[in-house]
Amino acid sequence: MSLDFALERTSPAADDRIAQALASPGFGRVFTDHMVSAVWTPENGWHDGRVRPYGPLSLDPATHVFHYAQAIFEGFKAYRQPDGSVATFRPAANGARFVRSAQRMALPAFEVDDFVNAADALIRIDERWVPTAPDASLYLRPFMMATEVGLGVRPANEVTFLLIASPSASYFAGGAKPVTIWLSEDYSRAAPGGTGAAKCAGNYAASLVAQQEAIANGCDQVVFLDAVERRWVEELGGMNIFFVLDDGTLVTPELTGSILEGVTRDTILTLAKELGHEVEERRVDVDEWRKGVETGRITETFACGTAAIVASIGTLRWHGGEVVAGARTPVADEIRETLVGIQHGLLPDSHGWLHPVP
Repeated sequence: MSLDFALERTSPAADDRIAQALASPGFGRVFTDHMVSAVWTPENGWHDGRVRPYGPLSLDPATHVFHYAQAIFEGFKAYRQPDGSVATFRPAANGARFVRSAQRMALPAFEVDDFVNAADALIRIDERWVPTAPDASLYLRPFMMATEVGLGVRPANEVTFLLIASPSASYFAGGAKPVTIWLSEDYSRAAPGGTGAAKCAGNYAASLVAQQEAIANGCDQVVFLDAVERRWVEELGGMNIFFVLDDGTLVTPELTGSILEGVTRDTILTLAKELGHEVEERRVDVDEWRKGVETGRITETFACGTAAIVASIGTLRWHGGEVVAGARTPVADEIRETLVGIQHGLLPDSHGWLHPVP
C-alpha cells in the first residue's frame, strides 16, 4: 500500500531570497521551504507521511540514533529540463540502495515507490528552488534514523524518514579543476563483514579523521585502501574511483562488500562502453596506481559520485611522496559532458534514467 504525503504548506520564501540563494548556492548550505517526513512502528508500519515546513527537530536526549548511530541516507538530484520541467536522475536506483542499506542496519525498508513519490511531492511544492544555471541542480537528501527513546541496545521500534532538498553547484570549491587526493595509510573506511556497502552515517563519521588528515596535507579528499592487506584501492571518503589506461580501458575497483555501489559508478560503466571503452571491474593495487601514473600506463584518474558527478584527480599524495598526473583529461571530460548532458535533458536518454516529476 502506497504511503500518502499530506501537505502542510508554509509561508514560501520571497522570490528575491530564492534568487539570491540560487545565484551562488555552494553545496548543502541553503535549503528549500519544505521537507518530507514519515514514521514507522511495528504496529502501524510506515504512516503519518507529510510534506511539512522545513525546520528543526525536537528529539529526546535518549533517542536511539544519538547513541547507536542507527541511521542511513541517500543523495540524488533533480535537474531543470530545456522545456522548463523538472526530472530526477535514477531515483529508483537510489531508492533500491536505500532499502539495502536499511536491511544492513536493521531498519525497516522504505519502499522504492514511496521513496520516489516523496521526492516528487517535495519538488512539486518547492519547484522554484530548482536552479536553471548550467551544472546546477537541486540536491535531494533522504535519510532514516532510529527515533525510539531509550538506551536498550537493539533495533529501534520507532524510526523516522525525512527528506530535505538543497540547491547546489559544484561540490568542490574549485569547480571542475583536478583535485588532490590523500592516501590514507593509517585508517580504513570499512572491513569485510562490516557496513561498507551500506550508505550509513557511521561510515562517514569513521572517514572524517582521515579527511582531516587530508586537509592538513593540502588535499581535497582522502582515498582508502582495503582493511586486510592495506594495498587494494577501494574508494574515496564519499566517491568511487576510475582509472583510464593508455589503451583507453577504464578500470574501477570491483565491489567486494566493503565498497559502496555508487549509482554514478554504475551509470559510468554503461556510458563508457557506449563511448567505445573497454571496462574492467577488478582489484587495483595502490602501487599499480603510483607506478602507472609515473610510466604513463595510467593516463587519467577520476572520482565519481552524485555530488561531484565526475572529478578528475590530478595528484595522489602520501607521507613522503606524491605522483602528479598529466593536465589533459579527455576521457573524464567526455564522460562528464555526456552524463551532465543526459541529466539536463540536452542529450538523448536512451536508458530511461530521467524520471519526470509529475
